Amino acid sequence: MKIYKGSCLCGKVRFTINEPSGSDSQVHCHCRLCQRAHGAAFVTWVCQKSENFSLDNSEQSLRWYASTNEGRRGFCAHCGSTMFFRSSFWPDETHVTLANLHEQDDFKVQAHICYDTRASWVEVKDELPRRMTSELLHADDV
Repeated sequence: MKIYKGSCLCGKVRFTINEPSGSDSQVHCHCRLCQRAHGAAFVTWVCQKSENFSLDNSEQSLRWYASTNEGRRGFCAHCGSTMFFRSSFWPDETHVTLANLHEQDDFKVQAHICYDTRASWVEVKDELPRRMTSELLHADDV
């Protein structure tokens, strides 16, 4: 099993994950919460079983924000990088932003999720499956 390292912009939050093992593994999320949290049209997540995720002595710099009753987002208190997502809908998973991994070439995005709430100014031209918000658990919270 391959080990991947990652960090925030300033390097104060460092983490390690094993090979992706979560629900859809890698997805582009177009939900409004991800758009606002990252200031981007969508965020690419690596869905990871929490048991295969670890922080590397970063607890002092990592903060968690409850973005909904079910979900929270982890970010660096120093540089503001938002890197993690955890939800009661997927209690055994920690979702990690692909962009914050130091090595990214092994990862292949498998789908777009919350595609119905995508930014109107983005034109997606790939052939990946597009899952609508209603297809997710408790989609009104996404």
